Amino acid sequence: MGTTPTTSAPAGREPAVDWRRVSSLVIGQAAVQAGSFALLIAMSWTAVQLGGREAVTYVTLAATLPRALLLLFGGALADALGPRAVLLRATTVRVLVLVAGTLVTATTESLWPLIAVALVDGVLLGLTGPASGVLLPRLAPQDQLGRANSLFSMVLRVAPIAGSPLGAWLVVVGGLPVAMAAAAAGCAVWLACASHVTHGMTRPERAPQGPSSLLRRSGDGFRLLAAHPRLRWMFVACFCMDLAFLWPAEVALPLRAADEGWGVGAVAMVLAVFGAGALASAALGAALAHRIPAHTKLVVTGAGLAAGMAAMALVPSPVVLAGTAGAVGLLSGLNGPALVTAYQQAVPEGRMGAAMSTFALSGIGAAPLSLAVFSPVSLYLGVTGTWLLCAGLALLSPVAAAVALRGGAAAAAPRADARARTAPEPTATSV
Repeated sequence: MGTTPTTSAPAGREPAVDWRRVSSLVIGQAAVQAGSFALLIAMSWTAVQLGGREAVTYVTLAATLPRALLLLFGGALADALGPRAVLLRATTVRVLVLVAGTLVTATTESLWPLIAVALVDGVLLGLTGPASGVLLPRLAPQDQLGRANSLFSMVLRVAPIAGSPLGAWLVVVGGLPVAMAAAAAGCAVWLACASHVTHGMTRPERAPQGPSSLLRRSGDGFRLLAAHPRLRWMFVACFCMDLAFLWPAEVALPLRAADEGWGVGAVAMVLAVFGAGALASAALGAALAHRIPAHTKLVVTGAGLAAGMAAMALVPSPVVLAGTAGAVGLLSGLNGPALVTAYQQAVPEGRMGAAMSTFALSGIGAAPLSLAVFSPVSLYLGVTGTWLLCAGLALLSPVAAAVALRGGAAAAAPRADARARTAPEPTATSV
């Protein structure tokens, strides 16, 4: 296989972030994420109308289980074929599936098209998730990766805020077919952006040794965790924080608002203030993350998050709770992208796809696990006691991060700059 032309920075200077491609990645992900959230709301509402709670359960399982299972294969494919081949092919199929779903749902009112579209869409998202996750480390040098991840995290936070009401509005305007057409349009935008982002990213060289079976390679992410202590501790830090946050936000907060007689408006206010704080600090991180010490972003903010979660369980009024949630959001907007960045920096060369597939699986798996573990516990400890228990679990995240940081920066052995695997583009201006 021929070598790919490379870009290089002037002698004595660190390579700059390829902001043109990062911007394309952010724009494309904003479009596809907003469309996906809109489609999720529209499909759930339509399923309720067609078959009630049982129908929603079928659609949700069809969307989530294949995605979780295919994440492992998606990482192996990304490492074997490269992100460009996986993203462009799978996203093209996804556009076609959503267009076909638009036509079918416009002509029939039954549950099976929803289940079929959710099933295929879940498979495709599982395949493309790890391939999307390897892009930022290829577009930014390690010392600038935190800024890029902070910018990307802003998209992930804004997408549900914009996509959920968009889905509800589209259902009112034209029903599920209109929402599905909007999701297809978002996918088409992402397809065009992904083509630009991955231009010149060729298929990796075949490894001289190692597992060649896709089934066997699907376990590479777990083998990486077993073999690399720093990567393993960063995984633990990320997983503990995700696991600790979900039950308080999705279960404890509504329960407490109901018990205290605060009403659903208090829940909306707390979540909105938290999101605003996280969005503001993510924007700050996009500009200054490379100037903030890793220990501060990972350990200090992590400890602050655990303390803030404990305070949220004890504050006496919804206004104080919202203010505390805003402070927690500010810390989360720095801590979350920093955890992802440190995890990516600890991945060995050429194994990013496998590593990100396991990382994504932990995030998806944290939601049902958090609900399954803490809901029964709350029957004995109560809402406040279980909320405090979650805060204690969150404290394990900065502890694990501190262990990972011990002995130097949160990075694996020095790796060749990933941008060397991309074809030349006009020089991007560093901001």
